[in-house]
Amino acid sequence: MLTAGVDIGGTNIEVGLVDDKHRVVDRAKTATPETGPEDTVNTIVKLIDSLKDQPHAVGIGIPGAIDNDTIVKVPNLEQWDGDYDFIARLRESLGIPVAAGNDTNVGLLGEWLAGAVKGHDHVLGVWMGTGIGGGLILEGRPYTGSLGSAGEIGHVVVRANGGRCSCGRRGCVEAYAGRGMMNQAVRALRESGRKTRLFDIQEEEGKRKPTSKIWAKALAEGDEVATEVFDEGITVLGMGIGSVLNVLDVERVVIGGGMAEKLGKALAHRVQQATLPWVMAKNPKLDFVVAELGDDSGVVGAAELGRAVLLDA
Repeated sequence: MLTAGVDIGGTNIEVGLVDDKHRVVDRAKTATPETGPEDTVNTIVKLIDSLKDQPHAVGIGIPGAIDNDTIVKVPNLEQWDGDYDFIARLRESLGIPVAAGNDTNVGLLGEWLAGAVKGHDHVLGVWMGTGIGGGLILEGRPYTGSLGSAGEIGHVVVRANGGRCSCGRRGCVEAYAGRGMMNQAVRALRESGRKTRLFDIQEEEGKRKPTSKIWAKALAEGDEVATEVFDEGITVLGMGIGSVLNVLDVERVVIGGGMAEKLGKALAHRVQQATLPWVMAKNPKLDFVVAELGDDSGVVGAAELGRAVLLDA
């Protein structure tokens, strides 16, 4: 039985056709529309139609809070304001069952089914992309909370009255460590007279905004401003993760998302070093790893949501 997993990110939408063994057998990818949910629905339909076989159901991972398929809040997608029945529109357009979940929750689900945290019972997932997402495996099963938004580490407040976050509040981890907010910080420093190559690399790559790949190149070049902003982001992220570990005492932290795909194991090590000073009880079993499935984490996890809908029918 083939199901499709859709991973909606702030930069790209990725679609994969996934079999019963959690293998991606076909895939398609395009830029995320900046014109709101209706164009996003149309884009997903086109991507699914382009696959070599059509799925029996579709699962969606979206960067926001999901409550029983209702999208409660989407802070990192352009023009997603007001009410819009996104899941119902997709079901109508595709004519097959559609399920939805928070993008990091489904990314962590993918890694738990077939990747870096397979077989682990207590896990924190931290996805570093346009924003900072989080997910949880507790007592050997995915934990999403009463509203479906558990694990939102990006919106743990670490600095009272701190930087403005994409969610509208101040002092969140994402306000310092999310790529979208780091882009704004570098732009502000450039406007104040500091020199950076980040946006020059963006132009050379022909991208709409600085992506994880562009950040990786700037850091590799030793760009002073990009390095300064990134280092601050890692420091703040470590504070947020440390607080979560003090509450939940997980055994493994998996770092995923675009930044992890480009920076690899070195990023997981850096995050670990930034976290340990904030952890009260040092767990000898605790380790930090990078997601193994890369782009496929969210696709595999989302496809499993679609498969669950079919099995429950």
